[in-house]
Order: sequence, then structure tokens, then C-alpha cells
Amino acid sequence: MINAALFVSWALAVVIFDCFWRRIPNGLVIVGVVLACALAASGYSPFHIAFKDAAFGVLAGLVALLPFYLMGVMGAADVKVFAALGAWCGLHALLGLWIAASVFAGIHALCLIVPAAIKSSLSATAHLVGADGNNKKRARHATFMVGGRRATPYAALLAVSALGSFTLHALGAAR
Repeated sequence: MINAALFVSWALAVVIFDCFWRRIPNGLVIVGVVLACALAASGYSPFHIAFKDAAFGVLAGLVALLPFYLMGVMGAADVKVFAALGAWCGLHALLGLWIAASVFAGIHALCLIVPAAIKSSLSATAHLVGADGNNKKRARHATFMVGGRRATPYAALLAVSALGSFTLHALGAAR
């Protein structure tokens, strides 16, 4: 039970840091990897994985998302959290977590793009035809920023996906 509470607490901390401060402390990632590996080595992993699976999960998590960081489309914290989730959940769970988080990221992007596009088109219509009926230039382009940042909190979405996976895993074990 404590092992599950440790995972849930760690994952919720990732969500809170990523959503509110858009920064995830390296210490939080390191604690996650160390806890996950220690629990796996002692046989008390909340996902019932062995240490070998945790170690391969860390490596796979780093290798899978590192190219996206190097291309500049993903933050370093996202890569590190994915590696830590590899330690918690194991190599076999990473593809599912990645897919789920990417679907959530797509939904998040739509939630930003659609209102911004509507606002932009309404604003452009109002600015194109002035009160005197003369045409004007379009004021500016739509922005997809929330809280001064354009990026999706991807590490938070990865952690939420892992929490969902854990919940399904726990419900399956309870049967």
C-alpha cells in the first residue's frame, strides 16, 4: 500500500509542478527514479515489475523522447519524466503511456486552437471593415498561449496517463 502511495504522490507532484510552474525539479525526477528502482529491486513495485524491467524502462524512456528534445519540440523535463515513468511502469507500458499522453496533448491543443481561431476571426472581421465601411489591415495573428506559455504540459499528461494505467492495473488486481 505504501508503494502505491509513493507512486501516486510522485506522479501528482509532477502534475502540479508542470501545470502550475512549468518546471519540474531535477530532484523530483531523481527521487522518482530511485524510489521506482528501489521498489522494483525489493519486489514491491506498484506495477509488479522487476529491477531489470525498471532499468530497461529508464533507458527506453530516455532514448525514445531524446530526439524530440534535440529537435526543440519537447522540454528536457518531459524526457526525464518519461524515463522515470519507465522505471515505475516498466518498458512494456511506455508505448501506451506515450500514446495516451499524445492524445491528451492533441485535445489540449484543440482546446487552445479553436477558441483562439474563433477570437481571431471575429477580431479580424471587426478590424477589416471599420465603422466608416473602409477596409483595414488585419490586426494580428492568433496566439495559442495560456499563462504566457505556448507549450502543452506534456510531463503532466504523461503522469496522468501513468496514474490512469495504475488505476486500471489496481482495479484489475482487485478482481
